[in-house]
Amino acid sequence: MEVPETLMKFPYGLSDFGTLIQEGYWYQDRTDRIAPLEEAGRQLIFLRPRRFGKSLLLSMLEHYYDLNRAEQFAALFGGLAVGRKPTPLPNHYFVMRWDFSLVQAQGEVTDIEAALHQHLNDRITAFGQRYAEHLPTAIVIQPDNAISSWESALSAVSQTPHKLYLLIDEYDNFANEVLMANRDCSRSRYEALLYGEGLLKTVFKAVKAAAGGMGLDRVFITGVSPVVLSDMTSGYNVGENIFLLPQFNDLCGFTETEVGKVLAQLAAEGGDWSPTEALATMRTFYNGYRFSEDASESLYNPTLSLYFLKALGQQGHYPRRMLDENLAMDRNKLLYIARLPQGEDLLIEALSGDDRVLIPELVQRFGVEDVLRAVKDQPFMASLLYFFGILTLAGLTSFNECKLRIPNLVARGLYVERLREGWLTDPGDQRDWPGFVKRLGQQADLAPLCDFIESRYFRVLSNRDYRWTNELLVKFAFLTLLFDDRLYMAVSELETERGYADLALILRPDMRRFQALDLLLEFKYLGLKELGLSGDQVRSQSREHLAALPAVAGKLDEAAGQAAAYGATLRARHGLSDLRAFAVVALGVERLVWRAL
Repeated sequence: MEVPETLMKFPYGLSDFGTLIQEGYWYQDRTDRIAPLEEAGRQLIFLRPRRFGKSLLLSMLEHYYDLNRAEQFAALFGGLAVGRKPTPLPNHYFVMRWDFSLVQAQGEVTDIEAALHQHLNDRITAFGQRYAEHLPTAIVIQPDNAISSWESALSAVSQTPHKLYLLIDEYDNFANEVLMANRDCSRSRYEALLYGEGLLKTVFKAVKAAAGGMGLDRVFITGVSPVVLSDMTSGYNVGENIFLLPQFNDLCGFTETEVGKVLAQLAAEGGDWSPTEALATMRTFYNGYRFSEDASESLYNPTLSLYFLKALGQQGHYPRRMLDENLAMDRNKLLYIARLPQGEDLLIEALSGDDRVLIPELVQRFGVEDVLRAVKDQPFMASLLYFFGILTLAGLTSFNECKLRIPNLVARGLYVERLREGWLTDPGDQRDWPGFVKRLGQQADLAPLCDFIESRYFRVLSNRDYRWTNELLVKFAFLTLLFDDRLYMAVSELETERGYADLALILRPDMRRFQALDLLLEFKYLGLKELGLSGDQVRSQSREHLAALPAVAGKLDEAAGQAAAYGATLRARHGLSDLRAFAVVALGVERLVWRAL
C-alpha cells in the first residue's frame, strides 16, 4: 500500500517546546493553563506517571518565562491560547532547570553526591553563560559544593531587577531507584542523601531559603510519586501539591475530543483507514487515566498516543505493537508490588473486573522508610500503582471510598504479563503454549490449550495461596495464556447489553487481514463435591462422558446461553461475521469440558 505524504508531524519523544513549535510539529495547546498555574501558587508540585508529558510541560514554562526569549514570544506563542491572552509575567524571569533523572543513582554515597554536585554545577554554569549580559557579577562555581555555587548565582540575580524561576524535573529519581532495587545498600544510600543533613535534603532546604527573599520567586517541581515529599518535609515544606486538583487533571495527557480531532485531520490528508475505528482502538488501548476524584473526563496517555499517531501518519497503518517499549520500566513497578505479601492478590483483584479495588483514600504521604519496612496493605500498594499510572481513579463509592481500576488495555497487558511470568516458569511450558493458542485462534480448536491447562497450568495455580472464587481460577488461566495485543483486543469482563462476557478476544481492526478468529469464552465451575466424584474418577473419564453428566450438562447449557447472548451483542457492535464462542466448564482443578457454539 502506498503511504500518502502526511502534512502532520508528531513530536513522539520530543520534549523541547521551542523545537516543537518552530519546526511545525503538532502540539496540543496547554498554554491556557499558565494563568491558573500562576494563581495556584509560587512553589508547585505536580506528579504524573513517567512518559506522561511532564518534561514538555516544563519546557513550555521555560520558554514562556525566559527573559532571554522575549523577542521570540510572538513566534513561539502567537498562535497559542496564551499568546492571544498573555498573563502579566511572560519573559519576566531568569529560568534555571534541574533534571534529577540525569544524576547517577548508583555507586557509593560519595559517588552519588559527586554526581549531584556536578549536575547542579553544570546547570548553574550554563545559567551564568546564558544570562551573562544580564548579570552584573560572575557566578563563582565551587566544584565540590554546589550549594555555594547556588548561593553565588542567587547573589548575582539579586543585583538585577529580575527574579529566578526554578524548574525541577524528576525530583524523586533517587527514591524510585531505591524503591525498585529494594536492597539494603540502596536504602543506606538513600538515607545518607535525605535523612539528617544529607545532600539532597540540604539542596531542597537551600531552595526553600532562596524563596525567602534571596531572589527565587517561583518553583515548579515534577515527579512520579510523593515518596520523597514525606522524607524532605522539614527541608522543603512550602510546596503546594496540585496533582489531584480537577483543573489540572488534563494538564498532561489528551482528551478524547482532542484525539478525535487529530485523527479526523490526519484522515483528511489521505489513508486507507477509518478514523472511527482508529479512535475506538486508541480508546481501548490508551484511554482511561483520571488523576482527580472530581475530574469529569478520562485521559489518553500522550506518549502512547503520539507513538500510535506517528505510525499512522508515516506508515499508513497502526503500529505492530500497541505498547511502546519505552514504557517497559513499568513492568519493574508491577514486579515490586507482586513480590510483596498479598501483592499478587491485588493484581488479581484489579484484573478481575473494574472497580474491584477499593481503598478509603489515596495514600499521599509515605517515605522510603515506609516503602521498605512498613506493612504493605492494599491502600499502600494500590496508591503506589496509582502514582505509577498502572491503576487510576474511577470515582467514589456510596461510603466515600476510592474506586481504582486498570486504565486501559496496555496497562492490563502489563498485569497479565507479570502474572504469566510468575506462573509459567517452566521453559518447556513457555515454548509450547503459543502453539496451542495459535490452534485456537486459527482453527477454533480448543483441545490442545485445555490439555495444557489441565496437565500443567492448573497444578501451578491450585498450589498457590490464593482465595480463588470458583470460575475466577479458570478465567485467569485462559486470560494469562490468551492475552496478546499483537493481534487482539483481549478483554476480561467485557460489558455487553446483556451483562459481562468472561473473556472476549476481538481482532484489532488493522489485523483482520490475517488468518485469525474472533473468540468469546464463557466459564463455569463445578466443585468435585457437587459432582460427587473424586479427582481420580474425574481424570479417568473421557470428556464426552463428563459432559453428559446432568450437573455438567446443566452448567454447559447455562454458559452456552450466556455466550450466545453476549456473542449477538459483540457481532452487532464490532460487525463480526465469524465470531467463535465457547462454553467452558471446569471440574474442580482437574478437567475442562467445553461446547463450541
